Amino acid sequence: MSNHIITQLRIDYSSRTFDEKDAIRNPFLQFEVWMNEALQSEVVEPNAFVLSTVDEENHPSSRIVLLRGFDHHGFVFFTNYHSRKGQEISTNPHVCLNFFHQPLERQIRIEGMIEKISEEASDEYFNSRPMGNRLGAWASNQSEKIASREVLEIKQSELEKKFSNGIVPRPPHWGGYICKPSYFEFWQGRQSRLHDRISYEMQGNNWSIARLSP
Repeated sequence: MSNHIITQLRIDYSSRTFDEKDAIRNPFLQFEVWMNEALQSEVVEPNAFVLSTVDEENHPSSRIVLLRGFDHHGFVFFTNYHSRKGQEISTNPHVCLNFFHQPLERQIRIEGMIEKISEEASDEYFNSRPMGNRLGAWASNQSEKIASREVLEIKQSELEKKFSNGIVPRPPHWGGYICKPSYFEFWQGRQSRLHDRISYEMQGNNWSIARLSP
């Protein structure tokens, strides 16, 4: 694909609007409304989001992960604590979550601090996963270099024999995190790139709502 074609790729968003007077005062409730609308619109994996972290040398990295729960405390996902993101979180707990619901022409950006959830909550979710996923958490030393895919497949096969009784305990290096937000931004695509951007920022014990220039 030539650069000329790429420069001409353009969509003029026009399906919806979002005004600060229509924004729910509680950003968690506003998030729930938009997530429910994404579910009703059959957006593919509406719980997928870009998680951005920064290492101790201020080098950023991003990847797609899946939201597995949220409430007024924060947003929960699960991963390998020894992975690159886990190592970066351990040195810098400031993170950013970015959801993109393309069919609805929407983005939701969330900034906050992250911490591990309880071992009991991690156990509960781990035990709800399919057998293959539970074994995969043991088989993969996430983010480490390996010689080939065959290494993973052999290890998975060995684990299937080891846990043939179906009882797979949660690995100590695997569990959940919760992001506790201090900032939300709800982005609604509009015509001529004059998008609606409504932010929520924690000030004291209250959320301050503002419109941002696109």
